[in-house]
Amino acid sequence: MLAAIDFETTGTVKGFPNEPWQVGICTFDDETGELCELWESYLKVDPDRPFSRHAPGRWAQIREELASSPSFYEIWPELARRTIGIGLVAHNASTERTILAHYAPLTRFGPWFDTLKIARELCGVSGMAKTPDCRLESLCRRFSVDNVPLKGRTWHDALFDAAATALLFMKLPRRNELGIRNFSTGWTGFRQDGQNLGRMDGNP
Repeated sequence: MLAAIDFETTGTVKGFPNEPWQVGICTFDDETGELCELWESYLKVDPDRPFSRHAPGRWAQIREELASSPSFYEIWPELARRTIGIGLVAHNASTERTILAHYAPLTRFGPWFDTLKIARELCGVSGMAKTPDCRLESLCRRFSVDNVPLKGRTWHDALFDAAATALLFMKLPRRNELGIRNFSTGWTGFRQDGQNLGRMDGNP
């Protein structure tokens, strides 16, 4: 069992930190391909703090709801139950790792598997272009991930992106092409030549 996680954030604005405003987690069985549980929460953002004009997602439509949403620490018991003691998958995992390390610095998460890093390391190994478009939505199109079970949602919704990341992770050609064992039965996280393939253990 693994859990794909995604945070949507405010982006960095001068004088303000980058804060999460939504988290989505998709627990899935890498053996069967089943998405087992979907969980999400909005996170409190002060109504007076600005968002980066480059921040994606529908945050501008829900500022009042975000102002009254729970804080990270209020959702921590539910989030911890889904993220501690389990392999975590994220697309560009540095964002998720940084946020979790900030709010829970004494908690050990992982091992981590980064679908962005995996896709980049596949370049030249599985015939992908040397400089591919590795955005989550682009990779999902490339690997025919078109069955995200969240009608009415789209990219840059944390739960949608978490579910898409889980489905992408299971579609990436890791086993036959690269000789990698399934994580739940002893995935090494390395290619046969010994190079790291998207696995990052522990906290930053």
